[in-house]
Amino acid sequence: MSRYRFIAAEREHYPVRRLCQVLGVPASGFYAWQADRQRAVGQAKTPAWETALVKAFRHHKRRYGTRRLQVALREKGHRVGRQRLRTAMRARGLRALQPKAFAPRTTDSTHGLRCAPNRLLDQPKPTQANRVWVSDITYLPLANGAWAYLCAFQDMASKHVVGWHVMATMPEELITTALQRAFWAQPPTPGLVVHSDRGGQYCSNAYRALLNGHGAVRSQSRRGECYDNAQAESLWSRLKTEVLELREWPVFADLADAQTSVADYFDYYNHDRLHSSIDYQTPYRTHQQFLKTTALNCPA
Repeated sequence: MSRYRFIAAEREHYPVRRLCQVLGVPASGFYAWQADRQRAVGQAKTPAWETALVKAFRHHKRRYGTRRLQVALREKGHRVGRQRLRTAMRARGLRALQPKAFAPRTTDSTHGLRCAPNRLLDQPKPTQANRVWVSDITYLPLANGAWAYLCAFQDMASKHVVGWHVMATMPEELITTALQRAFWAQPPTPGLVVHSDRGGQYCSNAYRALLNGHGAVRSQSRRGECYDNAQAESLWSRLKTEVLELREWPVFADLADAQTSVADYFDYYNHDRLHSSIDYQTPYRTHQQFLKTTALNCPA
């Protein structure tokens, strides 16, 4: 790989001038090479599917790999294999984001409060909306070195994020506000199971009272079993990758920036992002389909 090609491939992650300095090439030389390359590409007739590929990749801000891009292009009438997509993306220097582990954890199960049992053990995954919600709290890094805290509730069957809240601290108000928003958006079905880890906020009197007032049932992970709440952890991994990795400095400017960015991302996540676990549909569309099916199956 030439030095100019390497710079083109890495410019999504590092400034061009810095890459040129490290590799010992003039920035003007790189830009001249890039202009020649673009002219050569423009002279050759670009297939319609490649144009659609670039448009979809940019629309989803590097969040789509070849699997989702293949589905997105198929919806536009372009049937292209993943290998051709890989080749075209490599030629254009398009590289999708990859999930990364996030170290800080918020769970403190030494609070001495009484936890609920894990009511999801040995139970089949729900196939209807508003039967099981999962929840967790995560950290969001701020530019001043402090943290913001995000709590979200997600429908297990449809992957639809039904409620969330961001605060500068993480008292029980963080989760009760997120849960109340979820109840406003999605009236719960009788016996709705709301599952979380063993964090003290999920054992508070206010949280339990809110669940009881809506006929919902509390469920919590077993001690030391992080996989009991794997779906909520997966949501955080995806959010951290697809929001923070797009920033030159991967932090939020302040609390307001974190709140706005999370709201924008969940709007995208629910209404625009395709999910492999629900047959490459959006969570909102899947959620609505589940609700319609449930309504049709209910006796008059």
